[in-house]
Amino acid sequence: MGENSFGISPDIVNQIVIEIKKILEQDIQLAIVIGGGNIFRGISLGDQGMTRATGDYMGMLATVMNSLALEDAFNKNNIITRVQSAVNVEQIVEPYVRAKALQYLSENKVVIFSGGTGNPFFTTDTAAALRASEIDADIMIKATKVNGIYSDDPVKNQKAVKFDQISFDDVIDKKLKVMDATAFTLCREQSMPIGVINIFKQNSLYNFINNNFTDGTLVIN
Repeated sequence: MGENSFGISPDIVNQIVIEIKKILEQDIQLAIVIGGGNIFRGISLGDQGMTRATGDYMGMLATVMNSLALEDAFNKNNIITRVQSAVNVEQIVEPYVRAKALQYLSENKVVIFSGGTGNPFFTTDTAAALRASEIDADIMIKATKVNGIYSDDPVKNQKAVKFDQISFDDVIDKKLKVMDATAFTLCREQSMPIGVINIFKQNSLYNFINNNFTDGTLVIN
């Protein structure tokens, strides 16, 4: 959780806390699916001999660690939070139960979903799309290092154009990279809008939720 390749950045966590607090003040219900790549990225160990499934399970546990860090920061700032996990670590966090998650959200608590889907070979993007579909979210926002979707790689092509808004069909036709195909297809089938923002830019999440797409891209049907 930060721009560094490893570890948790207190500055980024604090920035997220401030933005989440402002969003909650607008009576918006919020759930978070968290990754674990800053601690462990299982898919990268295939070349080193580790089986993909084992690496993915280790990555799921890393998401639990990140969830606990974020929960602690939220609670210290009077944001009532519950962590649920798709993998069984009941001594640490409660298991994922859809009905419970919906109850917490109705009580204006932030719910953090950890453990991915609970199965190997599925990405955090897919876990996010799945949970968003299950709780009938209005939108799924992918918080990443890029401030939206571009016509080409903006690092390699200075003429790349950023889209403030684009359709699912245009993303497919233009072969743009938004997220993995499974997650993208699920959102499309559920007619669930996707947001892509740079979480490291201050107020990007808050602005996006308030329909300011300057620092992001909205994908719709």
